[in-house]
Amino acid sequence: MHSVQFTAETSSNGVVERDFTVGEITGVLWSPASGADRAPLVLMGHGGGTHKKAPAMTGRAHLLVTGCGFHVACIDAPGHGDRPRTAHDEQEIAVMQRAMAAGEPVGPIVVRYNAHLAERAVPEWQATLDALQELPEIGTEGPVGYFGLNMGTAIGVPLTAIEPRITAAVFGLFWPEPLADTAKQITIPIQFALQWDDEHIPRQSGLALFDAFASKDKTLHANAGRHKELPRFEADSAVRFFARHLGRAVTSPA
Repeated sequence: MHSVQFTAETSSNGVVERDFTVGEITGVLWSPASGADRAPLVLMGHGGGTHKKAPAMTGRAHLLVTGCGFHVACIDAPGHGDRPRTAHDEQEIAVMQRAMAAGEPVGPIVVRYNAHLAERAVPEWQATLDALQELPEIGTEGPVGYFGLNMGTAIGVPLTAIEPRITAAVFGLFWPEPLADTAKQITIPIQFALQWDDEHIPRQSGLALFDAFASKDKTLHANAGRHKELPRFEADSAVRFFARHLGRAVTSPA
C-alpha cells in the first residue's frame, strides 16, 4: 500500500491546495486553511480530455472547502494530466478526433474508451482513498462523497457501486451504456444532472441512466441547453447536496 506523498503546497482565499502522489497516481487535495480538524472528504472525477486542476475542478473544490469545510481530492485519470498515455489511449483519442472532424457521432467511441479507463481508474481511486484516510485530518470514520460528470460519471458509477465508504454522489451527462446495470446496484443518495438539449446524449438516454439508480433518495436536475452548457449554479446545488448528506452546514465564503 502506498502512502500520500505531498509534492507542492499553495494557499489562497482560505483554501490550502496540496499536490500529491500515491505511487504513480498524481492528485491534488484541497483543504480548509483554518486548521487540521477532521472533516468529510469529497472525491472529484474530472471530465474527458481534462485533468485534476482543470478550472471546473478547482472551482468546485473551492466551493466545497469554503462553503462546507470539506476536504476535496481529485486524481488524474489514466492517460490524463500528468499521467502518461498508453498506445491504446493514443489510438482511441485519434479515433475520436477523426469522428469529430467528420461530424460523426462520438458517443459509441466515448462510451467504449471511458469503460476501458474506468477499469483502470476504479482501483486507483480505492488506493487513493485508502491513503487519504491515513491522514490525520481525514481519518477513516468520516463520510465520503463522490462528484463527477461526463467521464467522471463513467468512472464514478462503477467505483460507487463497489465502494461502501462513498455515502452520497453527484453524477450526470453520460450515456446509460454500459452503466445502467451497475447503477442498479447503487442505493445511496444521488443527484443527477442532465442537459435537455444535449447534442451528444439523447434526452431519453440521460433519463434512462437516472432511472436505473436504485436509490430511494435521488434527484434529477434537468436544464435547458447543450452538452457543455450546464449552468454554473449546479455546482452550488452540489455543495448543498453534500452538506445535507455528509453533515456540514453551508456557509457563505468570506
